[in-house]
Amino acid sequence: MAVYVALFVLIAGGAGVLTATADSPEIGFENPDFEVSEGDPIEVDGEEYVVAGVEGDDGAESSAVATIERNVTAEQSETWANESTVEVGDREWRVMITGEDPNEFTLVEELDRQAILEDDSQADNETVERDDGEYVVVTEDGESTLVPVEEYFPTPEERSYAEDDAFEYGDNTATVDNVTADQAVLVWEATETESIEIEGEAIVTIGETEFVANFPDASTVQLSSDIEGYEAQVAQIEQFQQYNSGLTRVLVLAFLSSLLLLGAAFIPSRY
Repeated sequence: MAVYVALFVLIAGGAGVLTATADSPEIGFENPDFEVSEGDPIEVDGEEYVVAGVEGDDGAESSAVATIERNVTAEQSETWANESTVEVGDREWRVMITGEDPNEFTLVEELDRQAILEDDSQADNETVERDDGEYVVVTEDGESTLVPVEEYFPTPEERSYAEDDAFEYGDNTATVDNVTADQAVLVWEATETESIEIEGEAIVTIGETEFVANFPDASTVQLSSDIEGYEAQVAQIEQFQQYNSGLTRVLVLAFLSSLLLLGAAFIPSRY
């Protein structure tokens, strides 16, 4: 009985030592395509990216993330329907298109009549309707006068644009691409920021190339196009975990077997 107990203890001790001293393999790239930190440039397939941020998590590879960005110039367009209201240069305008086969449109300024009235201390804040039209009540020296709205309000500004004409629209220079009886189409080129998020130990496509990411520390990301090498490391880690799990089960079983044998040895005989 003592020999068997010693044998199981020896097995348990060996399994415990192997489990405690074995070093788990980790993902690592000896020669990554890129090893960069925040602010570093990356050129892939002729396109240049910049590392906008790296958020490693000190060993928690699954929660680590990096972001790379690049500026892309793309054509944008906008359609203005006839008689719609648009905002250009911090003012509102009405789009006016006339004719059956037009090649231009006119922007007619939309006056803020209410603001003009409120800014005039001598005028009532509302217009009045009479049988012969609309008026503004203006009071001067205690005497009120009805002024036709056509005379009181300034003449709205008008701006006409033909096809291929360009003008400032927001932060861009827009070109009149096409005008029909129903609408006008504007086009312009704008720079947009394209972002790609890279997660730890995940395969990401940048341009036309696939990379796998690794975070050796909290501020650095490695990118490697050696996908096969990465998959081989993953397989090695899985194999190690299987072996380690098996040794743990051997340790537990050997220990329980020793206790069972010791318990059986002290059971009193019935004879």
